[in-house]
Amino acid sequence: MIDIRRYTADKADEWNAFVAGSKNGTFLFDRHYMDYHADRFTDHSLMIYENGRLYALLPANDDGQGTLWSHQGLTYGGLIMGGQCRAATVRDIFVALNDYLREQGFRRVVYKHIPWIYCTQPSEEDLFALSNVCHAQLRSRDVASVVVLNRRMAFSTLRKRGVKKGQKNGLYVKQLSDFSVYWKMLEQHLRRKFHAKPVHTLDEMMLLKQRFRNIQLMAVCQDDTILGGAVIYDCGQTLKTQYIMASEEGRCLGALDFLFDRLLDRYEAEGRLFFDFGTSNNVDNDDLNDSLIFQKEGFGARAVCYDTYEWVL
Repeated sequence: MIDIRRYTADKADEWNAFVAGSKNGTFLFDRHYMDYHADRFTDHSLMIYENGRLYALLPANDDGQGTLWSHQGLTYGGLIMGGQCRAATVRDIFVALNDYLREQGFRRVVYKHIPWIYCTQPSEEDLFALSNVCHAQLRSRDVASVVVLNRRMAFSTLRKRGVKKGQKNGLYVKQLSDFSVYWKMLEQHLRRKFHAKPVHTLDEMMLLKQRFRNIQLMAVCQDDTILGGAVIYDCGQTLKTQYIMASEEGRCLGALDFLFDRLLDRYEAEGRLFFDFGTSNNVDNDDLNDSLIFQKEGFGARAVCYDTYEWVL
C-alpha cells in the first residue's frame, strides 16, 4: 500500500504543492530553494505514496559512503507530512523506508527532525517511528534560542541599555533590496573574527532572494551608514535569523539591541508566533557558545532543540 519513489525534476510541481499544503514544511523545502546547491549534493529525496496518493516527502541526499542524510544542505529536514497523516501510517512508512534504503545499498541514515516551532499542527509521528521502528539514537542536539512573541520576556538590563543607546544615537531599521554592501561587511567580519566565510555567496543569496520574498535583509543604520543587520527567513508563523552581524561602530552604538527590539515589536504586532535566533553550539563540538547564547537570551529567548538522529539499517 506504500510506494516510495525517488524524486525526479519532472515532479517539482507536485513536490512544491505538497510542501505548501503540509503541516510541517517551510519554503526551505521548495525545490527552487533546495536545488540552488544541487551541484554540492547528490540528491536522493523521496516521495512517499499511500494508496496512490502523495502522503509524505523526505528531502535527502546520498553522501556516496552508504549514508542517507535528510538533508546536509538544510538546517532541518525530516519527513514532511500532510495534515491527514496518522501515526500508524507513518510507522508503516518507516518500515517501508528502511526496506527501500537497504535495497538501494544504504547502510545508515542521519535524520534531522523538524523543530516544532515550524509546524502548524502537531507533527511528531516520525519521532515515534524513529524510536519504535528504527531504534534510532540521538546523534546531536543543538540549542536554538526562540522568543514566543505573544508572551515575550523582558530584555536583560544589558540589552535594554543597548536599545536606549541606539535611540539616543538616531539609529533606524531599513529593509535592503541590495545585499552587496552588507555581504562585504559580513565576509570581512567572519574572516577577521572566525577565519570563516558565509555558507551562501552573494550571488546565491541574491538568487534565493529573487525566488523568495520570504528572504529579507533588515539593516540597522545611522544616517546612510549600515552598522549591522540580519537576514530574516520568513516562515509564516516563525521568523528565523541568519547572518547576524554588527560593525565595531555598530556594537558601540547598540545596533543589534536596537534592531531586535524593533523587529520583535513589529512581528508581534503582525500576529506572528515565534522568533528564532538560531543555534549557539560551537562548531568544533556540541557544547554551548556561552557568550553567544547569553546575548540571545538577553532578548528574552529560550531553548528549542534541533535534534539529529542516526540509525543503522
